[in-house]
Amino acid sequence: MTLNENIINKLAEYLENAELECNAVVKITDEYPDMDWDDAYAIQKTIRQRKLNRGNKVAGLKMGLTSFAKMKQMGVETPISGFITDYGSYPDGAEIDISKFIHPKVEAEIAVVTKTRLKGPGCHIGSVMAAIDFVLPAVEIIDSRYENFRFDLKSVIADNTSSAGYVTGGKICPPEDINMRSTGVVMEKNGQVVEVGAGAAVIGHPASSVAMLANMLSERGEDIPAGTFIMTGGITAAVTVEAGDNIMVRYQDLGTVSMRFV
Repeated sequence: MTLNENIINKLAEYLENAELECNAVVKITDEYPDMDWDDAYAIQKTIRQRKLNRGNKVAGLKMGLTSFAKMKQMGVETPISGFITDYGSYPDGAEIDISKFIHPKVEAEIAVVTKTRLKGPGCHIGSVMAAIDFVLPAVEIIDSRYENFRFDLKSVIADNTSSAGYVTGGKICPPEDINMRSTGVVMEKNGQVVEVGAGAAVIGHPASSVAMLANMLSERGEDIPAGTFIMTGGITAAVTVEAGDNIMVRYQDLGTVSMRFV
């Protein structure tokens, strides 16, 4: 690590205030260009603790930049991880207040809930498949707190991987009853198809994303507890939304998820 505790706390407050106040800020590596990966995750962890201290709950974990389309869109090659909050949850069909975000985008995901603990290193897709309780569809709302969506990988890790909200719906499915790799997804915006994809876009298989998460967490002395809700990563490139937009995502074998931004 290159940053001391005082700077980490300062940057965590800076980024969380940007989220809570819907105020875009300059990316933190402009001022601290030598910060490393450990610094970035330390800032994210401090933001997480700030939320817990305030009485918020961590609702699950997420992987970011896992789809080939998303990595191409953002010009990066390495997936990243973060967490999601209780206050970021929206039900299927929700009307979502656009003023709560700076420049929101949505992406379709396959989510899972675990029934047993997953721990790395050495976690693999077989371990994950055995640990999954059920699979469900989800749409993530991402909203980088950086001006003009301009950031590098370390800055976005610190900003909790641009996590802003998520919508769940459709139907749940036991892992043995669905092929997550070949599950097709169609996203419609105001009735027009804007993105299509399949689960294989997520590192070849969404369960591989979960295995990668377990192995990444093990490097920080953490694991994935039983009962954890995990967003495995965007299947398609993210789609910008504005007030008045209706989003409908259709999932093969998993139903639909919809929302309206107002």
